[in-house]
Amino acid sequence: MLTTRVVHPDILYHLAKAGHGAKVLITDGNYPVTTRVKSSVPVVFLNLAPGQVGVMAVLEALVAICNMERAEVMWPDDDHRPPIFDSFEKALPSIELAPLSRDEFYLECSTSENLAFVIVTGEIQPYANLLLTIGVSN
Repeated sequence: MLTTRVVHPDILYHLAKAGHGAKVLITDGNYPVTTRVKSSVPVVFLNLAPGQVGVMAVLEALVAICNMERAEVMWPDDDHRPPIFDSFEKALPSIELAPLSRDEFYLECSTSENLAFVIVTGEIQPYANLLLTIGVSN
């Protein structure tokens, strides 16, 4: 039996295939994954119901088993800072969030050759989309 925090077979499979520089997109429940991600990119659906499973549960599980070197967020057009960004920073203490405009974020997620896979959550907080880049062990 596995003893890691993550036991989801598809997530473990895609993480094992991903290497340094590969990207993982964790989305909220409103992210348009069918139109903003290439159809060749694997998608893991964890959106059971609104609010379940949330982005932070996924993020905390991933950082417990995988090194991250970069985190990009979708910055709102009205320039306000979404509260979920504080939670992202707490879970990624050594990483500064890199803001991308909405269009830049969608473009990066839909065209990146490095996007290894997507995890869709049932998160209901606005702007709770996070594009992570996998790092190397220290």
